[in-house]
Amino acid sequence: MDDVAKRVELDDVDRRILDELSSDGRISMRVLAERLNLSRAHTYTRVDRLKDSGVIERFTVQVDHAVAGLGTSAFIAMSIRQDSWRSVSDRLRSMPFVDHFSLLGGDFDVLVLVRTPDNETLRHVVLEGLQALDGVRSTRTWLIFDEARGGLSEPIPQTGR
Repeated sequence: MDDVAKRVELDDVDRRILDELSSDGRISMRVLAERLNLSRAHTYTRVDRLKDSGVIERFTVQVDHAVAGLGTSAFIAMSIRQDSWRSVSDRLRSMPFVDHFSLLGGDFDVLVLVRTPDNETLRHVVLEGLQALDGVRSTRTWLIFDEARGGLSEPIPQTGR
C-alpha cells in the first residue's frame, strides 16, 4: 500500500490532540480532554483512532541533547554510489551518535544528523565512521549552533483560486 492510500484525513481536533501530545506525551486523558473541551471517552476514542491508523506511531521522549552530554551537533550531507543506499542505511541505523538520516533528491544523496559529546568525537564519526562506509563518495559537514522545533501540527491555510 502506498503512502497516499494510507493517508488519514486530520481535522482540527486531531491536530490539537497531536499538538498537545507532542508537547507532553505523558499528559493524562483527563487533562487532554479538558484542554480540548471534549469528554474523556471521546478523547480516548480519538487518540485510539490516531494510534490504530498509524498517525501516532509511538510515544517517546524529547531529549535535551546538551544536558545529556551530546552538546555538539552537525548535519552531514553525503554523496553515495547509486547502488549503496541499502547498505549505507543499514550501517547508519547502528552507528553511534547518528540521530537521524534521510535519503534525499538533489545535490546530496543522504543527510545525517549527528549528535556527539564534543568536536573531537564529531571528527571521529565523520572521518573514521561516515567517510569509511562502503559506497560513500564524499561528505560535507555543517555545525549546528542552535535549533528549535516548528509547529508541525498546524493546518496549512487554504488559498482561494
